[in-house]
Amino acid sequence: AFVLGCFRYAAEEEEEAGAEAQERARVLLERLREQARARQLRRQRDERPRGAGGEPAAGGEAPSPGSERRGRRREAAERAKRNDETERAESKKARSEGAEGNQSTKEELPGAASGEEATPPPSSLVVLGDYDRKPVQPFLPQWLAQPKLLQKRIKENLIPVGDVPGIHPKLLKKLQMNGIESFFPVQAEVIPAVLQSASNGYLMGQGGYRPKDICVSAPTGSGKTLSFVIPIVQVLLDRVVCQVRALVVLPTKELAQQVSKVFNIYTDGTGLKVVSITGQKSFAKEQEMLVQKKVTGYCSLADIIVATPGRLADHISKTPGFNLTQLRFLIIDEADRMIDDMHQNWLNQVVKAAFQAENDSGSSMLFQRTKPGPVTAASCCYPQIPLQKLLFSATLTQDPEKLQQLGLFQPRLFTSVYSEKKTLRNGTEIEQDAEEKYTLPEGLSQCYVPCNLNSKPLLLLHFMLTMKFTRVLCFTNSREASHRLFLLIQAFGGITVAEFSSRLPPSERQRTIKEFEQGKIQLLISTDATARGIDIKGVNCVINYDAPQFIRTYIHRIGRTARAGNVGLAFSMVLRIQERRFLRMLKDAGIPDIQKHLVKGKLLTPLVQQYEEALSKLEKTVKQRLAEAVKAGGDSPVAGDLKAVSSRREAFQIVWKPTGSW
Repeated sequence: AFVLGCFRYAAEEEEEAGAEAQERARVLLERLREQARARQLRRQRDERPRGAGGEPAAGGEAPSPGSERRGRRREAAERAKRNDETERAESKKARSEGAEGNQSTKEELPGAASGEEATPPPSSLVVLGDYDRKPVQPFLPQWLAQPKLLQKRIKENLIPVGDVPGIHPKLLKKLQMNGIESFFPVQAEVIPAVLQSASNGYLMGQGGYRPKDICVSAPTGSGKTLSFVIPIVQVLLDRVVCQVRALVVLPTKELAQQVSKVFNIYTDGTGLKVVSITGQKSFAKEQEMLVQKKVTGYCSLADIIVATPGRLADHISKTPGFNLTQLRFLIIDEADRMIDDMHQNWLNQVVKAAFQAENDSGSSMLFQRTKPGPVTAASCCYPQIPLQKLLFSATLTQDPEKLQQLGLFQPRLFTSVYSEKKTLRNGTEIEQDAEEKYTLPEGLSQCYVPCNLNSKPLLLLHFMLTMKFTRVLCFTNSREASHRLFLLIQAFGGITVAEFSSRLPPSERQRTIKEFEQGKIQLLISTDATARGIDIKGVNCVINYDAPQFIRTYIHRIGRTARAGNVGLAFSMVLRIQERRFLRMLKDAGIPDIQKHLVKGKLLTPLVQQYEEALSKLEKTVKQRLAEAVKAGGDSPVAGDLKAVSSRREAFQIVWKPTGSW
């Protein structure tokens, strides 16, 4: 009986406690509802129409406009202050009283609060007050977020060669002999930075530390090549033993030849040896240029190597005695393309070759090299030869994930992509901060021509014959399209035309570029083989016969003109179906100022008859040459190109509409 009594007493006590908790929850809920109704009444009273003096409209004398505005502002401030204090007090009281309730009360409170709000928050917590949803800003490392800015306007910011500190007198004399009296902004900034990183000699970094890597993003034709040639030649002037100290890696053979030529100009008479390995000579011949076998072992014959990635990887793995253990500078030109196309994983092979032991005898070196890592007492007990990377491009990516592939060490960024102050007509200056991703040459004018597929050949003829364009570099998207267009223009006559693509041997490509620079060729039809870094002198106009599919291709194509501060013109033939995507691509890259150039159909009419005759002539020529090519060897590249031409003759057909449009 005693036990049953205890159980009965406990049950009654628990029932009373539950009833008391429910009563507290009901009182709290009623209080919250009353507070919500009070706030609603205050809002309605505040929003009620008022008279001129800020009081409810009732009559009486209206105050002055100034006092009326001040009164309204003061009243609004006091009202906002009272509302904030009331809401803070209510929320504090609600939290203190709500903590005493049971779980059922906690589940009921959000439902009660939903009577005031239109939609409840998707959580068991009550959100008191409003909040602003701010966009998440992408995080950039400090070296990308705060780069060293380069001047965009080349001609207005030329710096005399003698004003740039630290340049050797021999190189100053060489510059003057080559007609260079002033440096461009990128050269004036980058040359001292590289020289400073090797101020204690190339065998160790400043203060014994590894020098920082350098990244440069500057427009096409702004002088990036000279900005790494001058400091590298100067740093290596005092070398005693011939070893590979500098390695320049470029994407194409033509660009490698161009850079090698600049190095040869400034190393002439210095004793430094420059070797180009691009595959234009036999592999055995290149091996003879790189290393020489003696009684004591292999010795290097090159101080500076200019290479393409595929050929470089072959020599690292297959050439006995070729080593990079003394490599001091690794220059990657057109770095964005090199990142996207790691041919044969060349970068890892270079780094591995640079940090391997120099000989197998086990003898210690005075200057050794260990892989980058934490600085320890063991790593500091002997001097190390640093490996410094220099990256250059007109369209250098700022994606940290892509740049991470290069293993950069505390990099510094030099860039010309930044906002500028623009002066309006009334004399005021505004900060023009367009979402620029790339910078274009200052003297470049851009236009695009809406057209259809059938009118493109006639438009090109119109530019060359009617508008008298000269020294025109015309780009297509494929080797077949380039060859097909070349044969058509040649059959039409009246224009000295040549083609440039990978189907031609290197010697013929060099001869073609030389004749184009001399003015013997009016129109050079090319694939993107000449779009990257090639400095072709005298290009007055660039025509994109086929619209580029990517913005970086567009930037590099039109960058073949308006170089070194000169003026130039760029036309892009855009099909109607491509127009929206093309303009969107330029807008996203921060290039909104391209002009629309319309060509009326009546301007092309005089060319139609001769064009039809050229088509017939082209058809006969193609059939004849195709038969000869197939007879000589049906699998030859020439036969493949001719088959493409003959099978796509309909691409040249012209459809004349009665409206006189194309």
